[in-house]
Amino acid sequence: ETAVADGRFTTLVAALGAANLVETLSGEGPFTVFAPTDDAFAKLPAGTLEGLLADIPALTNILLYHVAEGQVMAEVVTTLTEAPTVQGQNVMVKVEDGKVFINDAQVILTDIISKNGVIHVIDTVLLP
Repeated sequence: ETAVADGRFTTLVAALGAANLVETLSGEGPFTVFAPTDDAFAKLPAGTLEGLLADIPALTNILLYHVAEGQVMAEVVTTLTEAPTVQGQNVMVKVEDGKVFINDAQVILTDIISKNGVIHVIDTVLLP
């Protein structure tokens, strides 16, 4: 609901709907979502998003790679070197020159509180 209301995540919200994950991520949680903006999705090579929307298992795999269990606030994220995702693989966390990265995606906004967790906004789609 928070991502829908925000307006910067229309592609993410549409992808979550296509993968039938809206209800799951609207559940009790708590979750930490590393949420790519619409601009992040626009950086994917031409045809990638369309291909994923036609391959729901692959889309689901990628989307769940953006979600960690628990509400992990930015002050804790910056102390980590990796974080387990609900997809099953870990994302790498690093801090360079005062900037926080999840894999190669820069965190551009942190600690957007939702009723079931927290959203950290990233500038690149994470690929497992």
